[in-house]
Parts: sequence; C-alpha cells; structure tokens
Amino acid sequence: MDQLLCSAVRYRAIRECIKREDPAIDEQTLADTVEGLTDLHEIIIAIMRSALEDESRVAALKCRIIDMRARLVRFQERASKRRQIARDVMVELDLKNILAPDFTISLRPGTPALVVVDENVIPRNYWISGEPQLNRQKLANELKEGAEIDGVMLSNPTPVLSARVR
Repeated sequence: MDQLLCSAVRYRAIRECIKREDPAIDEQTLADTVEGLTDLHEIIIAIMRSALEDESRVAALKCRIIDMRARLVRFQERASKRRQIARDVMVELDLKNILAPDFTISLRPGTPALVVVDENVIPRNYWISGEPQLNRQKLANELKEGAEIDGVMLSNPTPVLSARVR
C-alpha cells in the first residue's frame, strides 16, 4: 500500500506540473500523458485483479460450505441412526453397560415427552399469546407433576444411550 500511496502522490504531482506548463491541454491528453509517466494504473490493476481473485475464492468457498453443511447433516443423521441401533439392541437384550477400551456405553432411563393428542381441547392458559402457539414446556412440567390436562399426555420414557469417553 505504500507503493500505491507513493505512486498516487507522484501521479498527482506530475498531473499538476503538466497542467501548469500547458493550461490548455485537454483532459484525455493529460490523462494519457500522466498514465504513461507513472505506474499508478498498473498498481490499481494489480489490486483489482487480486480483488477479483478473492471474489472468485469467496464464491467457490460458499459452494464448498454448502456442500460441507450437507455433509455435516448426513454425518449427524448417520451418527443418530447408529446410536439408535445400539440403544435398541441394548434395550431388547437388557444390557445396561458395555465397557470398551476407549469408552463406556450405558443405558439410563429417559424422561417422558409431551404428546399432543388434540390441540382443540387444551385449555387457553397453555397457549402463548400473540400467534397461537402451545407452551409445551409448561404443559410438560404440569403433566410431570401429575396434572390431568385434556388433549395432551406424556409418552412412555425411552431409554437414553450415553457414551462416556475416557
């Protein structure tokens, strides 16, 4: 950038000197003359070429990021399915713990989830004001405390698989 600043100062000085010597010079001739006597245009061209290359890299990286996000989602789904398979087999065979050299797998009881059976019969105090939306947390908490609420119930708890890495 120092070179750009130096060249810009030189460009301005040469331009002013030529204009002083020949006040009648037309703008195009002046511009062509100063361009030939300085390297300012080449510096600006190099900067712009670099900017265009950076913009191309940005576009390529955006595409790559989209692809990588899709790949991330696939890995997450695959990991979830594999955990579910391991959990289901351990539940079916009543295995509580499995020790491996690098991690321990254990089943622990899960918590029941809220199941909405019929939204139309759920009392108004379980709805969030504004755009109609259920306050699922409030419903679940009160059901867990033993409340009877029309239109909702708790699911059977599903065991949760945890892996502790040493």
